[in-house]
Amino acid sequence: MCEESFNKDYQLCQELGRGRFGVVHRCFSAVSGDSFACKSIDKRLLSDDPTDRECLEKEPKILHLLTGNPNIVQIHALYEDDDYVHMVMDLCDSPDLFDRISNHAGVFSEPEAFSVFSPLISAIGYCHRLGIAHRDVKPDNVLFDSRGRWRTLDRRSGLGRTSGGDDDRSCGTPYYVAPEVLSGMEYDEKVDVWSAGVILYIMLAGVPPFYGDSPAETFEAVLRGNLRFPTRIFRSVSPEAKDLLRKMLCKDVSRRFSAEQVSEYQQKSTRSGYLNLQTPLSEVSTSLKRLEPTCYYAFKRIIWPSRYVKIYAFGP
Repeated sequence: MCEESFNKDYQLCQELGRGRFGVVHRCFSAVSGDSFACKSIDKRLLSDDPTDRECLEKEPKILHLLTGNPNIVQIHALYEDDDYVHMVMDLCDSPDLFDRISNHAGVFSEPEAFSVFSPLISAIGYCHRLGIAHRDVKPDNVLFDSRGRWRTLDRRSGLGRTSGGDDDRSCGTPYYVAPEVLSGMEYDEKVDVWSAGVILYIMLAGVPPFYGDSPAETFEAVLRGNLRFPTRIFRSVSPEAKDLLRKMLCKDVSRRFSAEQVSEYQQKSTRSGYLNLQTPLSEVSTSLKRLEPTCYYAFKRIIWPSRYVKIYAFGP
C-alpha cells in the first residue's frame, strides 16, 4: 500500500546518496512537477538495536516539529508500511560544504566566514529553542540548493539532554565532536555550539583547531582542548572573532556560550562595528591560501559562501 500510494504521487529519479539502511533519490511530483528528495528506508535492514528504530521513529516527528522555518529541511510527505518508510523532503542538489572544502584551498576573510556562519548558528539556535540537539554538525551536513536556502537536522538528532556512553561516542566526527562526548560524560545541546565553532575556526584559519595524524591523536587533541591562534594564520582576524571562538570552543560546558549567546554576541559586535558581518555575497571571493599539509586530506577546500546553506545528512 505504501509503495502504491507513493508511486501515484511521485516518480523516483537518480540516486543521490546511500546510508546503512536507506537511500536518497531525486523525485518529482506527478501533480506539480516540482523536484524533491525522497529518503527511503528499508525497515527489514534495521538491526535489533532499539536506538536504530528510535532514530527512524524520531526523524519524521522532528522534521514535522521544525516545519515552517525557512532554514530547516522541510518534510512534504510521509509514506509508511511494515517494510518501508518514504520521506519526501526539500531537495539539496548542490555540493555540500565538505565537497567544496575538498576541491579548494585557502581561508575566508572574516566577513566571508560570518556570511556562512551566521545563518548556521541561527538555525542551530532555533532547534535548541525547541529542545532539539543536532549532535553531528559538520561540513558534510551543510548542503546548498539551487534556490540558495540552507537547512539543519539529521537522523541522529535527539530531544533534550542526552547522557554520554559508549553508544554516544558515534555522535559526531573527530574534528567536530565536543570533548564531553569523547569523555563519556553527560552532554547537552552545547555540543552543537562546539562543532559550529570548529567550522568557523576552519573557515578563518584553513585548518581545524584540534587535529592529529590519526583519529586517536585527533581525539586526544580535542580532549586537551588547547585552543591556539597562530599569528601567521590569524594576523588579519579581529580580537572579537577570536574571543567568540574562545567562548564557543570552551571545554567547560557551563562557561561555553549557548547558540543564543553566540547570536547575541554577533549582533552586539556588529552594532559596535567590531565585526563586519554584512558584506554582500556578490563581493565574496574564494581566496583560500593557507592549508597545513598534515590535514590536507580532510580539509583541501574552504567553500565560497552562498547566501543560504542547508544542513542534512543522508543516513541512516
